[in-house]
Amino acid sequence: METIKSGSIDALYERIETFGKTTLELSKLKTVAITSKIMTTLVARMGLMLMVSMFLLVSSVGLSLYLGDLLGKLYYGFFVVGAFYFLISIIFYFFLHKWVEKPVSNLLISQILD
Repeated sequence: METIKSGSIDALYERIETFGKTTLELSKLKTVAITSKIMTTLVARMGLMLMVSMFLLVSSVGLSLYLGDLLGKLYYGFFVVGAFYFLISIIFYFFLHKWVEKPVSNLLISQILD
């Protein structure tokens, strides 16, 4: 009778140990999948942001040169474009949470819960 109890307890212990290892491995795999999904999304968006930034930089220089030519002095164009970006940055500062922080946090949460 003692051997049957001991054998069934050992079998139960082995099953619990196997279950624990499997659960840990599954958690690791889920974490890797979520992390890779988030990182690929962020890298893709950062690449897109880099391209948009380069476009804006080149366009700003071109617009500054054109406006400077129209206004008579080259540096006037750069002042006008600089003032425009200053106004945009002030607007961006006041709406930062609504336009950037909230969508980014929603993206991360949706990626994690997917």
